[in-house]
Amino acid sequence: MIKTAFAAALSQTAFAAAAAAVAFAAPGAALAGPYVNVEANSGFTGANYTGTNIDTHVGYEGALGESAAWYVQGGATIVSPDGGASDTVPSGKAGLSAGLTDNLSAYGEVSFVGSGVAGVDRSYGTKAGLKFTF
Repeated sequence: MIKTAFAAALSQTAFAAAAAAVAFAAPGAALAGPYVNVEANSGFTGANYTGTNIDTHVGYEGALGESAAWYVQGGATIVSPDGGASDTVPSGKAGLSAGLTDNLSAYGEVSFVGSGVAGVDRSYGTKAGLKFTF
């Protein structure tokens, strides 16, 4: 547990440093400030429940000019597989969104969930999409 807690704290520090770097590197970027995000994601295969991951993150977000925004967040994820032992592992995500027209925006996100065990690979994810509003 101490090792996992240290990894989570290290993850938060790395994401805070990344947020500060983005804020200084982006000309005219306004740092909107910190936030807390708690999110539960449950999985199913057909009707079979496979488990729930609960993200507990602290993040920073800000504007990039008039029509774009960024965010970065990190902390810990409580991994609770169905029928298995729960574990707390480091995790985080970062993303961008940009208005393309009055009705169309684009977004993207990269994320990771750590294993908490030396020698076991982290899980990485990406998300990208378009959103059209009426």
